[in-house]
Amino acid sequence: MPEISVILSTYNAEAWLEKVLWGYNCQLFKDFEIVIADDGSKSSTKDLIHRFKKTTSLQLIHIWQEDDGFQKSKILNKAILACNAEYIVMSDGDCIPRLDFLEVHNKHKQSGYFLSGGYFKLPMGISKKIKEKHVLSGKCFKIKWLKKQGLKSSFKNNKLNAKGFKSELLNTVTPTRMTWNGHNSSGWKDDILAVNGFDERMQYGGQDRELGERLFNYGIKSKQIRYSAVCVHLDHKRGYKTEESIAKNKAIRKYTRDSKTIWTSYGITQESIVLTA
Repeated sequence: MPEISVILSTYNAEAWLEKVLWGYNCQLFKDFEIVIADDGSKSSTKDLIHRFKKTTSLQLIHIWQEDDGFQKSKILNKAILACNAEYIVMSDGDCIPRLDFLEVHNKHKQSGYFLSGGYFKLPMGISKKIKEKHVLSGKCFKIKWLKKQGLKSSFKNNKLNAKGFKSELLNTVTPTRMTWNGHNSSGWKDDILAVNGFDERMQYGGQDRELGERLFNYGIKSKQIRYSAVCVHLDHKRGYKTEESIAKNKAIRKYTRDSKTIWTSYGITQESIVLTA
């Protein structure tokens, strides 16, 4: 049994997923498996995963479902059940992890807590320029290299160059809330199952946060690691983002917070409704 199961969500983005898998192939922490939560990709994604299975030592599990629009919550629930480890790191197939990414998650994991991380967002031009050599050498995480590719100066650049005491200090003083962020968070599988995973009614817009809010209601606390567990986010379009889905999700999240709900009836275990005459 691996120490950590990593869940990566993906949908028809094998060029980005390939860059991400390069990142996991050179992790300092080795005792992990990757469960790819595939929301209906074409066969090219399956072919990519098969190639990585043959050419690397990565333990890859491919969980796929038919394309039925944006059904990320549903495929993530299937992926959770497929995880063999007691501890789960969740990220996306467009987030390249720095070589110490899993080492940080493993170091900070603690009973009664989940870990809340962030990402460093790259523009499309730089996203396309990243090759395997830039991931393996760590250049795609270096401010100097990124600036040569056109990255602008920003306080957010501290996410990449903070180490040791500086990263711990920034984790402490950041005003960003310690939420469950689907691109970079981790927690115990038993805790996630105890709140019944993701609410499958929810589409794009905060479905990961809602899971975290139910974990809070369950009594789980969170720790900030956004300046320690580093990943770079490759740019992409969001054609599945609609005002309707955002509004619907906000209403579900408000109910979860106001009612202190722990369990969703629309999660991993679906409660059947019995109709009476």
